[in-house]
Amino acid sequence: MKFKTKLKSSQAMIDLTPLVDVIFLLLIFFIVTSDILPLKSLRIENPSLEKNSVPLMTQLLLVVDAQHVIYVGSKKAIVDLNSLKLFLKHEIERLKNENNGHEPPVVLSIDRRVNYGLFLKIFSIAQECSKSLRLVYHFSENEMQEV
Repeated sequence: MKFKTKLKSSQAMIDLTPLVDVIFLLLIFFIVTSDILPLKSLRIENPSLEKNSVPLMTQLLLVVDAQHVIYVGSKKAIVDLNSLKLFLKHEIERLKNENNGHEPPVVLSIDRRVNYGLFLKIFSIAQECSKSLRLVYHFSENEMQEV
């Protein structure tokens, strides 16, 4: 069965589908960003904090890299193992005085290539100096796949 059509094939036909897609995207953008209707205000009650409360970011950072170099504090002062205990006590006392007597937690970030004996020495020194300790461990993408 053959149907006859009176339409002539033309090389000048333009596909309007991308134009319609762009128009819809612009329409959605302008609807979302317009201020036609006022937004309802939300009633949010913030928790109250005491004036003497400790800032959440007050902590003492202790980093040991793969070359067994020990860095202490936000300025990353380099300390040797023999003077670590004295330096930690001094830094904890300084932060304690700055924060109205609240003792900061010591955050241990030790490279995974550091041998276990050195890790235990540093951990025990940090335990003697501070009541609260935090251990930080960063997974690489390869380690995440192995786990």
